[in-house]
Amino acid sequence: MKSITINGSKRESVGKKASKALRNAGQVPCVLYGGGEPLHFAADEIAFKGLIYTPDVHTVVLDLAGEKFDAVLQDIQFHPVTDSILHMDFYQIFEDSEITMEIPIHTEGVARGVKNGGVLRYNLRRLKVKGLPGKLPDYIKADVTNLKIGNKLYVTEIKSDDFTVQHPENTVICQVKTSRNIIADIEEEEEVPAGEVPATEAETEEKE
Repeated sequence: MKSITINGSKRESVGKKASKALRNAGQVPCVLYGGGEPLHFAADEIAFKGLIYTPDVHTVVLDLAGEKFDAVLQDIQFHPVTDSILHMDFYQIFEDSEITMEIPIHTEGVARGVKNGGVLRYNLRRLKVKGLPGKLPDYIKADVTNLKIGNKLYVTEIKSDDFTVQHPENTVICQVKTSRNIIADIEEEEEVPAGEVPATEAETEEKE
């Protein structure tokens, strides 16, 4: 999995006033957990763009004045109006300790049902998996080639020696559904048996 480096500095003042002053200066107050005592630090808000505003998942190297920590983003808070970052929580990771992360799903192939006019609908865009940091992939492949109309792809189809899926076995990743256009075409193509008059016409004749 790819990693992104965030340069920041430790902070001692953790009150509301100190946090507000950091935000006014264009910095984000953060906390790193998992390594014993929580470590409070701050970094420029622009430094987090490559981590947040992307569909990809990254681990993080926090470089705090030369002292480096491997971590993953655990939680983030945004301002309800401006969408600026208010606060971030990170969790320290170690090479020999498993972590749980949500990894993007990339589908491969064209479903048979889609070729026949169906529509591929996604129930999940990411899978929650558990494994060693160094073995977690950038994304998870899901082959949909054999899905017919009405078929579903379950998480049990995703297997790897590098991680374990943390969803119930009946969790659906995606499915091929019948499109409305197909239903409409079927209704329009309904034929009336020879010698019979459609109901609407029969009613008109009776009135006359």
